[in-house]
Amino acid sequence: MTNPVELIRRKRDGAALTREELSGLVGAYTRGELPDYQMSAFLMACYFRGMTEDEMLAFTDLMLHSGTVLDLSDVPGIKVDKHSTGGVGDKVSLLLAPIVAACGVPVPMISGRGLGHTGGTLDKLETIPGFRTDLSIDDFRRVLRDVGCVLIGQTGEIAPADKKMYALRDVTATVECIPLIAGSIMSKKLAEGIDALVLDIKTGRGAFMEKTDRAIELGSALVSIGERAGKRTVGYVTDMSQPLGTHVGNWLEVVESVECLRSGDRTPDGSADLMELTLLLSGTMIWLGGKAGSVEDGIDRSRGAVRNGAACAKLLDIVRAQGGSVGAIERLDAYPPAAHQLTIAAESDGWLSSIDALELGLSGILLGAGRKAVADRIDPLAGMVLNKKRGDAIKKGDTLVTVHASDRSRLESASTRIRAAFTVTSTKPSPQPLIVATITKEGVRTGLASL
Repeated sequence: MTNPVELIRRKRDGAALTREELSGLVGAYTRGELPDYQMSAFLMACYFRGMTEDEMLAFTDLMLHSGTVLDLSDVPGIKVDKHSTGGVGDKVSLLLAPIVAACGVPVPMISGRGLGHTGGTLDKLETIPGFRTDLSIDDFRRVLRDVGCVLIGQTGEIAPADKKMYALRDVTATVECIPLIAGSIMSKKLAEGIDALVLDIKTGRGAFMEKTDRAIELGSALVSIGERAGKRTVGYVTDMSQPLGTHVGNWLEVVESVECLRSGDRTPDGSADLMELTLLLSGTMIWLGGKAGSVEDGIDRSRGAVRNGAACAKLLDIVRAQGGSVGAIERLDAYPPAAHQLTIAAESDGWLSSIDALELGLSGILLGAGRKAVADRIDPLAGMVLNKKRGDAIKKGDTLVTVHASDRSRLESASTRIRAAFTVTSTKPSPQPLIVATITKEGVRTGLASL
């Protein structure tokens, strides 16, 4: 490999690296020959200087082939997965996976941990006592074949280069870089053995891509990589200016997800946006999986799986197959609550005009629901439950949010920041669409477009 200092310097100065040069860096880092501090410098250079399209495609392919690329052709059906770029309160995977599997579409899902101020599906699943996200490839295949869905983390065999870089990016402020995000996401997804992919690209205050044009740029890059790899890929750009649903924090989000799956036709108060997005993404997956004639038909089938209890039953099957406690899901109230809780009330009448999702996500880290360093342990009970959402009428003294923590000092340090995240005004805010844009290989269309 060329001297890594020279490659870092060239990237810092805006040069494009060749595939061979990138291969040297990625390979050396995967083997442990390149130290974290040099890879951190390279990632920061990419953050500021970006990558060309050729660099991004080469980087993704190198990450993909740094480990095993699964062949799931022996599993019947069209395999479809979904990926979210991360948001506050985004627990869609916990709902979507059992819904889609209950409708007959196999879902092989390799998920990540919390990144920056956003939560991670693995951290949420691991709050279920006994639930294993570290399955071997053989067990991954077995659970997918037997249950129709499996949710694991990256193994040492699947995109190991990304696994190391993912954790490093989280603690070096290099998350919000489109080529790095695209390479990370697609190397994992293409390694899963999927046939199609649905993407949820977040935009707004609580998203990594806060500006809509940047979110569309990222979504277009992801769709392009997927389609070039021969996978049908659809992306939706969705609003993340306020938390999705009502619960923020790892076990708390499991609770909301289970309650939504049990809800039948009666979505829990405050969870309407969560269910709207879940049904759209599920419906699209079911359509891509050949089990629905259109996205709209897929949405209807998704809704039916919730209504008749098939989705909730499938969640229990997944938990059981991956070693988790079914009893913990069946009896949510038996799970020990956080030792300390604090309610924050409105100080005036009016309308809740905004909830700063970024501030709540950062506050979640203060409470212990996220990480400041790679080795940090997550408090499964930390988080918050929103009693009001944007657009709700507010009376002075109404509870806006209930904050949960195992450590009282963390609760007190985060409370001021949480309080400031809620803005009450004298006028009702204008409705804000949940679906901002639809992205396919044909291009970008504003809002929710027919496919």
